[in-house]
Amino acid sequence: MDAIAEVRAFNRFYTEVIGVLGPGMHDSPYSLTEARILYELGQTSSPMETGEIRRLLGIDAGYLSRLLTRLESEGLVTRERADHDARRQVVSLTESGTTTYADLDQKSAAQVAGLIDGVELPRLLTSMATIREILGGGPRSDTVVIRAPRPGDLGWVVQRHGAIYTREQGWGPDFEALVARICADFLDNLDDPGQGGWIAEVDGRRAGCVFCVRKDGETAQLRLLLVEPWARGRGVGARLVEECLRFAADAGYTRIRLWTRDVLTAARRIYQAAGFEVTGTEQAEGFVDEIWERDISGFTDRN
Repeated sequence: MDAIAEVRAFNRFYTEVIGVLGPGMHDSPYSLTEARILYELGQTSSPMETGEIRRLLGIDAGYLSRLLTRLESEGLVTRERADHDARRQVVSLTESGTTTYADLDQKSAAQVAGLIDGVELPRLLTSMATIREILGGGPRSDTVVIRAPRPGDLGWVVQRHGAIYTREQGWGPDFEALVARICADFLDNLDDPGQGGWIAEVDGRRAGCVFCVRKDGETAQLRLLLVEPWARGRGVGARLVEECLRFAADAGYTRIRLWTRDVLTAARRIYQAAGFEVTGTEQAEGFVDEIWERDISGFTDRN
């Protein structure tokens, strides 16, 4: 497959789908770049420096100046010197510009609503997020949502454990099979009030997971903590562990344990911060298996 030709073909397809090849956006006299300027200005309640607009749009100063001159002549924007630095220029929408921006924004939303009507939306959004991630764009926010597993989530748990740990640690099918058995046991015991599971989402995208299962009448076991590589550093792992500890305490357990390996340094830091301590080790080939435990009688959040 010619990768360059495939990407160019996708670009042609997508630009045709969203209608940017016509003379103006949404039957307006304004080009895509001009509409983007109005959009960026419409997102802020204060004037925006021209340098910031250039950075957001990736265009040079001369081209931006020509576009602003046209928008100014249309009565849509005003330009003036910045109060804090007379060498800098700031741009604002006029009342007419605000109206035009709102009209273009409404038409754009309506177009997208029509485009996605009837499509397999979760698959579409996941695929779009994947493209953004691969090409350097991150999630739109750091908002983390913790929720219970839904149908299909356990398959994702198995697949992501297998893919991530094969790539990062070289663990093969035996590890993925272990994860599959843990997930199967969890599904077989859904009526057990002493077990629970959680999926973390960032921007509606699955970012991690953890499970609490019954070890015995007094002891819970934390299992399958995972955070996607793109979501690390956002506190996702700590939030998941805290949810698991809170659940275990509420379920009446007095102690919780987990199994991990010494090579999983990021996970070990999370466990240590959550109050776990190593209570047992066993040498394996290339790493050390570890048992971590902590008391949870009287547990409170961030105890």
